[in-house]
Amino acid sequence: MGLAEDKVKKYLDNIKRDNGKINAILQVNPSALAEAKAIDEKVSKTGKKGRLYGYVVAVKSNINVKGLIANCASHVLENYVSPYDATVISKIKAEDGVIIGMANCDEFACGVSGEKSAFGAADNPACPGRVPGGSSSGSAAAVAAGFCDVALGSDTGGSIRNPASYCNIVGVKPSYGLVSRYGLIDLSMSIDQIAPVAKNVDDAALLLEVIKGKDENDTKSVNSEKIEIKKVDKIKVGILHIKNVDARVQKVIDSKIEEIKKKLGWSAKSVEIEHVDLAVQTYYPLLYVEFFSATRRFDGRRFGKKIEEACGPEVLRRILGGSEITKAEHKGRYYNKALEVKEAIKQEFESAFEKVDCILLPTVPILPWKTGDGAKMTPEEDYAADSCTIPANLAEICAISIPAGFTIEGKEKIPVGMQVFCAKNEESKMLSIAKEIENLK
Repeated sequence: MGLAEDKVKKYLDNIKRDNGKINAILQVNPSALAEAKAIDEKVSKTGKKGRLYGYVVAVKSNINVKGLIANCASHVLENYVSPYDATVISKIKAEDGVIIGMANCDEFACGVSGEKSAFGAADNPACPGRVPGGSSSGSAAAVAAGFCDVALGSDTGGSIRNPASYCNIVGVKPSYGLVSRYGLIDLSMSIDQIAPVAKNVDDAALLLEVIKGKDENDTKSVNSEKIEIKKVDKIKVGILHIKNVDARVQKVIDSKIEEIKKKLGWSAKSVEIEHVDLAVQTYYPLLYVEFFSATRRFDGRRFGKKIEEACGPEVLRRILGGSEITKAEHKGRYYNKALEVKEAIKQEFESAFEKVDCILLPTVPILPWKTGDGAKMTPEEDYAADSCTIPANLAEICAISIPAGFTIEGKEKIPVGMQVFCAKNEESKMLSIAKEIENLK
């Protein structure tokens, strides 16, 4: 048995044993073993290995994989079989990666906890009984549970970094345009990015290097330099303080920053982003309008069911909100104003990165709550969970969440993630910094 087949068999066994309680994978790829065997035979005959040979990948259910169901964790598209591969999937297959299956998520990527899936919430393997974070809940849970090596998610306001933090793994948000979105069932096209969830920084960097690059099917995609991890030193760290961060979260972050200063010898100083506390209020008008526009295709004639008749309450809330803001009397007041603040935040980060190499801050301002408790939260409380991640999306910069440590609650050991922000198109620097911090373990 070759490497690819052996790995796939191991992960399929893990899924069969544990997915009933984790609920991370919505559909297993029925051809995964055969595809792995074919790759092993090709490598054996030619001696040529793709960069992802031996890597097994789970894919968020809003990314098209030919022949598999991309249902966006919604009854609207529950029987929608993808007729083509997204560009990122084509690139993974070309480098001998194997797709193990489609991962759970909040319905149409609308959520911060994983509880909004029409097919039930995923559990958090790092702290069972608590939410895994969202919206890429299944992608993060699949990596943390040992169902795959790496996974793909989509990050619009923190949907990769949030669950990476809660599941004690690594999650990346690339600079806007670095990765093609062709084949992504979009939430907000002016902000969305597809990116990796991984067990470590090296694997995240490898997958990002494979999937990045210009694509004629996505006009916003760009070419970039090779992504590689290098030795860095004398890093100037900026510390960004966000309002209303739970004291238990902040304590872990402060401790990690002190460790970085002491062991790596990096300097650190506070940075100020004047409009950062308006990030959530800026983000949601943009999201609502673009999501409303994107969902007009789900009219019950071309794809699945009519979305307003088959979706859950959070999806409907965003559709109705987008419909209202889109009206002429509201568009100038809300959408255009949000665009102005987005541009201001973008410029403020550009100025900050003239003085520091990176910015450190918590990934999520609150600890993962008990599964089911999200039903008691108001939309405002729900949305505030992305207050630390949204600024990077609005600024179009690159960001990564890495494990920072744990807080102890009774007998529970709850993970806390820390973000590293770097300037736009500085993925190599960001990953190199993250790797140095990861090595402090």
